[in-house]
Amino acid sequence: METREIKIINQGLDDEMEVFGYRPCVWKMVLVGAGSICSGGLLLLLLYWLPQWRVKATCERSPPGEARSLLLRTTDDLRQWAHVKVRVMRAPGRTPFDGVDHHRHPSAHGYRQPGPIAHHGKNGTFNRLDSTELIHYFSHHSVTYYWNEGTQDFETFKGLEHTKVSCGAIHREHSQGLTQKVRDYRSLFFGKNEMDVRVPSLFKLFVKEVLDPFYLFQLFAIILWAVQSYFLYSANMLVISCIFIGVSLYFIRKHYVKLRNLVVTHSVVRVTVCRKNKDVEEIMSTELVPGDVIALPADGLLVPCDAALICGTCVVNESMLTGESVAVTKIGVPSSGREAGEIYDTERHKRHTLFCGSRVIQSRHYAGQAVKALVVRTGFNTEKGQLVRSILYPKPTDIQLHRDAAQFLKCMVVLAGLGALYAIIIDVILGVSATAVIFDALNITLIAVPPILPVALTAGLVHAQRRMKRRGIFCISPQRINVSGQLDVICFDKTGTLTEDGLDLWGIHRAQHGIFSVATTEVSPKTSFAACMATCHSLIITDGKLCGDPLDVKVFSATGSLLEEGNEYHAALYHARISAVVQFPDQSGEFGIVRQFPFSSALRRMSVVVRGLGRKHFDVYLKGAPETVADLCAPHTVPQNFTETLETYTRQGFRVIGLAHRQMEPQLSWLQVQNLSREQTESNLDFLGLIIMQNKIKEQTADVLLDLRRADIRTLMVTGDDLSTAVWVARECGMIGAGEKVIVADAAPPRHHRPASITWCHWEEPFLYTNATSEIGFSSDGRWAEEEPGYHFAVSGRAFAVIAEHFPQLFEKFLLKATVFARMTPDQKTQLVAALQSIDYTVGMCGDGANDCGSLKKAHSGISLSELEASVASPFTSSVPDISCVTQLIRQGRAALVTTFCVFKFMTLFSLILFCGVVLLYGVLSNYGDWQYFLVDTIMLSLIVFTMSLNPAWKKLARRSPPTALLSAPVLSSILFQIFNCLLFQFFAFFFVQQQSWYRTPQEIQSDNTNSSQMYGFNRSQAGAQYIIMNFENTSLFYVSAFQYLIVAVVFAKGKPFRRPTYKNWSFVLTCVAICFFLLFIMLYPIPAIEEVFEIASVPYDWRVTLLIIILAHAVLSFLLENLILDTLWKVFPSNPTGRQHLTNKTQMASERFFSKMVWSKKGFPVTKYKYLSLKLQEELDWPPAPSSVTYAGNPDYLVSERL
Repeated sequence: METREIKIINQGLDDEMEVFGYRPCVWKMVLVGAGSICSGGLLLLLLYWLPQWRVKATCERSPPGEARSLLLRTTDDLRQWAHVKVRVMRAPGRTPFDGVDHHRHPSAHGYRQPGPIAHHGKNGTFNRLDSTELIHYFSHHSVTYYWNEGTQDFETFKGLEHTKVSCGAIHREHSQGLTQKVRDYRSLFFGKNEMDVRVPSLFKLFVKEVLDPFYLFQLFAIILWAVQSYFLYSANMLVISCIFIGVSLYFIRKHYVKLRNLVVTHSVVRVTVCRKNKDVEEIMSTELVPGDVIALPADGLLVPCDAALICGTCVVNESMLTGESVAVTKIGVPSSGREAGEIYDTERHKRHTLFCGSRVIQSRHYAGQAVKALVVRTGFNTEKGQLVRSILYPKPTDIQLHRDAAQFLKCMVVLAGLGALYAIIIDVILGVSATAVIFDALNITLIAVPPILPVALTAGLVHAQRRMKRRGIFCISPQRINVSGQLDVICFDKTGTLTEDGLDLWGIHRAQHGIFSVATTEVSPKTSFAACMATCHSLIITDGKLCGDPLDVKVFSATGSLLEEGNEYHAALYHARISAVVQFPDQSGEFGIVRQFPFSSALRRMSVVVRGLGRKHFDVYLKGAPETVADLCAPHTVPQNFTETLETYTRQGFRVIGLAHRQMEPQLSWLQVQNLSREQTESNLDFLGLIIMQNKIKEQTADVLLDLRRADIRTLMVTGDDLSTAVWVARECGMIGAGEKVIVADAAPPRHHRPASITWCHWEEPFLYTNATSEIGFSSDGRWAEEEPGYHFAVSGRAFAVIAEHFPQLFEKFLLKATVFARMTPDQKTQLVAALQSIDYTVGMCGDGANDCGSLKKAHSGISLSELEASVASPFTSSVPDISCVTQLIRQGRAALVTTFCVFKFMTLFSLILFCGVVLLYGVLSNYGDWQYFLVDTIMLSLIVFTMSLNPAWKKLARRSPPTALLSAPVLSSILFQIFNCLLFQFFAFFFVQQQSWYRTPQEIQSDNTNSSQMYGFNRSQAGAQYIIMNFENTSLFYVSAFQYLIVAVVFAKGKPFRRPTYKNWSFVLTCVAICFFLLFIMLYPIPAIEEVFEIASVPYDWRVTLLIIILAHAVLSFLLENLILDTLWKVFPSNPTGRQHLTNKTQMASERFFSKMVWSKKGFPVTKYKYLSLKLQEELDWPPAPSSVTYAGNPDYLVSERL
């Protein structure tokens, strides 16, 4: 394989893939065809399951630019393959942005120059002249990739951003729209503006489902059993398989329909488009392409694409994307100033961008000028399209449980091979036919690897999903339920998650002449402070109600003012175009809002330009983060005790907002004000004071965090709020315990030849906090009571970025004790989740949907508290708007995880018990009968697996975590001990019956009765092989093994501490009692008719009593092994040692290392990185850093510190 033939697409992104080129090879295709015929189609099935084999078997390697087929392989650990076909189209140019109106220009992107172009025909297509460009492309996961001849690589055209257009160029070059000819040309590349979520037909879904290896394996087993005359058993398995296929098809189709309904709403919208020749036409939104200019109606519009606002302002509801149903004001992209030279980017210029799926509530235009927007992205390239793609093509999760199950199944396959070899040897010795030998080998294989195993393992997830739905938690990814039971750390957003959504106005603290006055709750209307509160916002009136940010609503309402939309009358009254008018109560003042600079999370402020009624000058009012506001004000207007006053409020958990004002020069006209840049407007301000907002903690927050802390699950706060406020909230809600230290890591990037540094500041508490965590009772032995108080790191988003970039080794240690992350951007939240995952944490994320979508998707278990459309990106959605859903999810996840282990262990024991019995019976040319198989392998198995999974979750979170790996000491020990126990009693019953005085061999029983072919049951295969069913070995093993299935089911059906006690699962109890009663009845009170149906031989009553004693002995030993010996082993050698509290002495640590090696841990002890780091951290005497010390980057071990 030549490296030059391997290309990388989506480099550096989550969906990065390697590309391998292939072209058809005739001789290979002939060989595959012949092989498919000779194998009866099995080769085709194998190639269907393995696309990489299919392509390699029928094609030969070629450069990707000349390929007809491509193999795509993900670069992550899963290394998944996909096969796509390369298509070819003809077009006048090689990129969608090549000019076709006049003549072609050399491309700046490395594309070769085409020949003469085509001209535009009447039917909207390009008629061929001398030549057109031949373009190779392929589509994968709703994204189209085009071959670039210049760079010899594939690339995508996401939209107008591909041209690196500046904000100023949008006004100069793209504000007039496109000609029809250019629009038709671009549609060749971008296609229709739609998200084509096709709902597959039931027939297609059925064929795809049936061709799954699991169902084909089941079909093969059913046919094999039917051929051997096991008609009842095979018919029952066929019915069960059809039911599961039907249920699976129903839910798959329901998911597609739901997703289609989510995206179809924007696909059929009529829009008004401006053409370059100044014509205006109405078209369907599906015909839009990047570069089109659409006019927005005044009464609103459901935005069908991503568009940059060119002129005018819009009030938009973006709940579909953010999960926050708050009106947001959008303004046009800047046409002058420094910002006009910036390259337009939808992420950086959010306040100028209308996103697909959002709803324009209102658009504002002046003097009859239309509000226009430039289409920049369409279809799946939009923000909404990417959200839909993430749902349609979710990134597979690498779940350890699934990996372990696959490894365990390989062991079962090896065992099945040994059993098949044994069956072959026995049959050859007994002289049976070759066909019978094959049937026996296949039968023993199917017994060792039961076809129903995958169905049985999903039973617990189905029940858990149903229970969570009843509690208001909805799940779109059932496989994440088990993962939720393994969570080590939970990240919480603050506002709307830990605290209430709304804020209450606690008071105001005005500043006059650089001095703070006394804090008060009264707002005097005739002051600049009140004017700022009343005008500096982005509120609108909709249906007579105030709409906008809840904080703006609270502040505005406190002034008692009235808001009115501006009109032509106000324009004449104020001698300026007015967007809104604010009237103070009692008509004590009136202001017209002339210009708005919306709030920017990057700038942490917003501002407005207003004109007071009757005044000749304009005023600027600004509000934002107090530190930011103070930096923009004249120093003499900022009180000297500003920092101390601010800390006093923030350390008590108040949300503080700074206000500022500036009177503009009287000679400035309205037009000059509109042309001022934001930097010019927001400068040389006078500091007005502080608004103090109170954000109350939700009632359930402290109790939930206390439960998580008791369960030894870490909790972190990840918020965009101020650091002081975040620390206070963490204290109050119990995330940081009483007496625990808080260390602030204040990191600075490198500058002026000075390396990056971290200053470690110990947080000084203004008073002693008391919260619920002070009452925590830790372990019963009082270990924690003797330990010194713990510590927590707190960090801002800016410092987080510096530490992550310049201190990579220290960063991992830092994450182990970091609890508060403040001023974090949405991207940084996602980076934090990824960083925690990189040190083997199983991470949960809980947020209200606003700015949390990325981290919710990235986490192992994301829980959205928003029921709006953004929640579809999260695996879990709670209709209960508080964090009590987190403990519910973990409890249900742990219960489902334990259920999965119970069912897996039971299925393993079931297969091995049946396998051992059949192997023993093969030795005497016998087998189980059709009704015997039907009873144990259908009735008992189905009822036990179904009812065993019904145990609800335990009402409290246990401190001990459930096992997370099948290949762990507790799980393997349990399985191995129970296997040996079952085999011991099976062997004993089999050989002990042969020692009885009344015993006769199966052949003797057959020869003693000339009518044995009628009296005794024989299962005959088509080859004529004959099994003697009614014999003493069969009867003894049938009774013993039937009770063994029941005993191991009861033993494995664990209750506390993760599930409710088994005796409260009435379905399971009644099932076990009914089965036990039936088996005891037919064993101790034989009825000839029943024995004839089940092909049970008549044995003396004494032997029946002996079998009962054997069964009771087995039951007692099984309970002793599981509930005394193995439970004790689990407590001594836990499956999830944290390295923080569980390991208290060197002997226990050494023992755990030994058991880790028993379960084949390649990394040694401990098996997770964060546990290993925790153990190492205990040995470092200089950690945590001393107060007021500084750590510099550049030293290999990062130990260079100095005291300030």
